Amino acid sequence: MKGIKNKKFIPNLSYDCVIFGFNGINLKILILEYHNTGLFALPGGFIKKNQSLQDAVNKGVEERTGIKNVFLDQFQVFGKPERSDPAAMRRILVANDKNLEKNEWMMDRFITVGHYALINYEDVNPKPDHLSDSIDWYDIDSVPKLMMDHNEIVNKALEVLRNNISEKIIGMNLLPPKFTMKQLQQVFEAILDQTLRRTSFQRKMLSLDILQRHEKLFEGKAHKAPYLYSFK
Repeated sequence: MKGIKNKKFIPNLSYDCVIFGFNGINLKILILEYHNTGLFALPGGFIKKNQSLQDAVNKGVEERTGIKNVFLDQFQVFGKPERSDPAAMRRILVANDKNLEKNEWMMDRFITVGHYALINYEDVNPKPDHLSDSIDWYDIDSVPKLMMDHNEIVNKALEVLRNNISEKIIGMNLLPPKFTMKQLQQVFEAILDQTLRRTSFQRKMLSLDILQRHEKLFEGKAHKAPYLYSFK
């Protein structure tokens, strides 16, 4: 018997988000684990027929993180025929006691629009979706095997992030409102996966004229207290 057609969402179109956070040491991303399946995936979802793609992504990220108005960048569409995995989706539906006939549309081929989000790690309150057991932070170099082509999506997002780090000054979305130059450098080093020279980095950042200098951060000896900065 042919499954019931979905009337709520745009057919065969989805979005997936690589949500980056920085804990002061490592670059991390949020990963979902689906209930009773051992399957891991990026947070994502579908787009309602009366909803824009951007609104759908913004709402999805807010529901998973508890944060509104985060930085989001649409970076690539993923549409290989072999990217779909009906068997995995069937396992997810069965594990959650969902009617297979009613939800057969979810096992169709989907083209997905990849986005990455940049979020202050300290502000996030991760919440799984209704099909998942958990959503947790994973170090970028310890991401588990993800379903479908989600590992490819992560790798592409990281590539785009690295290529655009100077133009978009990624740190402003991963740090608190005020930060030290060392903290800003740590963000760049975590994303680029390389050590940067302190003096060269500071000189470059100051030359861009994008930073506002504030009071010193007194933690120990006064003469060693670093200045705090914010983005103009």
